[in-house]
Amino acid sequence: MIDFYSDTKTRPDRAMREAMLDAPVGDEQKGEDPTTRALEERVADLLGKESAVFLPSGTMCNEIALKIWLQPGDALIGDRFCHVITSEGGGPAALAGAMIHPVDTTDGIFGPKDVSDGVNFPSRYAPRTRLVCVEQTFNLKGGTVWPVAQLGAVSAAAKATGLATHMDGARLMNAVVASGVEASAHAAGYDSVWIDFTKGLGAPVGAILAGSRDFIQEAWRFKQMMGGAMRQSGVLAAMCLHALDVGEEAVRVVAEHAPRLQRDVRAGVAKAAHRLEVGVAAQDVVRQLERPLHVELVPLLRREDRLVRERPRERAVAQRLARGRRVGLEPGGRRYHRRLGELLAPPPPLRPSRLQRRQLRASLEAERTEPLHLLRARRLRVELLLAARAEKVKRLRALSFEG
Repeated sequence: MIDFYSDTKTRPDRAMREAMLDAPVGDEQKGEDPTTRALEERVADLLGKESAVFLPSGTMCNEIALKIWLQPGDALIGDRFCHVITSEGGGPAALAGAMIHPVDTTDGIFGPKDVSDGVNFPSRYAPRTRLVCVEQTFNLKGGTVWPVAQLGAVSAAAKATGLATHMDGARLMNAVVASGVEASAHAAGYDSVWIDFTKGLGAPVGAILAGSRDFIQEAWRFKQMMGGAMRQSGVLAAMCLHALDVGEEAVRVVAEHAPRLQRDVRAGVAKAAHRLEVGVAAQDVVRQLERPLHVELVPLLRREDRLVRERPRERAVAQRLARGRRVGLEPGGRRYHRRLGELLAPPPPLRPSRLQRRQLRASLEAERTEPLHLLRARRLRVELLLAARAEKVKRLRALSFEG
């Protein structure tokens, strides 16, 4: 069986496994691993950058880049559903101390105006905007491919306002195949960029972060700090080199077959759905609706001493339900839901208090003796008092329900 859930489900084939057997290795931290160095030089050339560093994961690539470009309290601009926001465990905040200005888009692609609108006006009260982050391709919105011209326009807008630029290129090679434009053209306007080997390229581990020599030198410092520095990493780099040798062609084959696969999957789903009997489907829906109703009411019923304090019989039922007993009522039955409805029904309206009744009687008596303006003032005071008391009761009820 082939799992099409994600391109992260790829597994190394025999040729990739064999590539690591004869790979020359050395101490990566001393710059003595020839296989790792060869991979870094190849990817730096592929992306049109001066230097590159081999890292265990793409998330570490992003987090190291953010650590370099941002000081704690600085802000970056990116799509609301980009990887650094949704899938890195709060790393930008925890590791770089970064604020994020999210951009809302339909497909993950924003424009120069979004960049200019997202830059904070210089002020000691606002975070300083320092970085623009794009994702090529954009995973959570259908694998959207940024047009190269749009990438250039966003980069130019960022440079015009003094911002650094970073590209999350986890699936950059997919964009290369889809657009027919080489990777260096996609990354041309970006100060830092990385590619992942564990997606469509099929390696089990590894990513490369590229940029200027000064940038990579600083990246090495954070690689060491974050525990990403390895020793004989050439055994991993060898599989990534093999992935570069064959991976672009593999991505191209997948891209060619993807539309047909999509049609086949949709047709299969439609066929399976057509075979479902309406009665079975309806029963399943009822069961799914029934279970969460019973589960979600239990925490509410545990507060019955506040909800039904003046209704001892219902309180006893609620106490037994909260302990998991059914009190002779089958969950899902008519009597069961009627009882739950009684327990959760809104309380009856409040009767006027003795003070309110006295004030109302006094106001009625005053109608015969007081001038009109004094009568209106008295009525206004009574109305204000009643409104204040009603608001106080409302707040107390809300607190008792939440508590």
